[in-house]
Amino acid sequence: MNPTAYALVATDLDGTLLRGDDTVSERSLAALARVAGAGAHHLVVTGRPAPRVRALLGDLGCGGLAVCGQGAQVYDAGADRMLWSVTLDRELAETALGKIEAEVGEVYAAVDQDGVDGLTLIEPGYLMPHPTLPAVRVGRRDDLWAEPISKVLLRHPQLSDDELAATARAVVGSLATVTMSGPGTVELQPCGVTKATGLELAAERLGLSPERTVAFGDMPNDIPMFLWAAHGVAMAGAHPELRAVADEVTLSNEDDGVAVVLERLFA
Repeated sequence: MNPTAYALVATDLDGTLLRGDDTVSERSLAALARVAGAGAHHLVVTGRPAPRVRALLGDLGCGGLAVCGQGAQVYDAGADRMLWSVTLDRELAETALGKIEAEVGEVYAAVDQDGVDGLTLIEPGYLMPHPTLPAVRVGRRDDLWAEPISKVLLRHPQLSDDELAATARAVVGSLATVTMSGPGTVELQPCGVTKATGLELAAERLGLSPERTVAFGDMPNDIPMFLWAAHGVAMAGAHPELRAVADEVTLSNEDDGVAVVLERLFA
């Protein structure tokens, strides 16, 4: 496509724009500056909740909108306020967990609380897949439901992520949307909420359309975003389900795969 066709660049963070140490390379920053110089917008579209991306958005120079919490939050970084958010009903979340455990045995759970100051709470036995992200350990599962939540994160001591996600989808039904956003990260979010629904809301506020959007990602939670955007770019090593719907595959996040494509599109 003609480079001028793109007015919106949507990027996932973990495994995509971020390197393994949670930093962004100078080359990637320069490529994003080139995007801005061309008059296009960059939107972070991440599974991380808004409180866990504040510092990163500052490093990226993103003072505008960001889509967080797998699409459950549209966050205004400049004003540090939520423009839109939807919560996962806590009774439905408990019911969904019960159905999953009836099939696979005990799972370990965590939740992201709603709001710009929401905490990540983890129950006994749950290990954070991103050790750099702050979390508060609670004494029992009931403590997870103390405040409104945007999503539940699940881990199983034996099953792979793909096996856990497949079982969860089969038994949860319309109680929640099940997705997989990274190693050790199977999630339950409000039914019908995806990265695409959040991205669409943010794009509408910017007066932009899917026909002028290029999206970057690495995991199955990015599939709805790829299907919404005109062009989807998967990272090297991306999950096979995402590669199956991608329009192209670039280099890995460690090798500046996002920058490589942006340098071409915004030459």
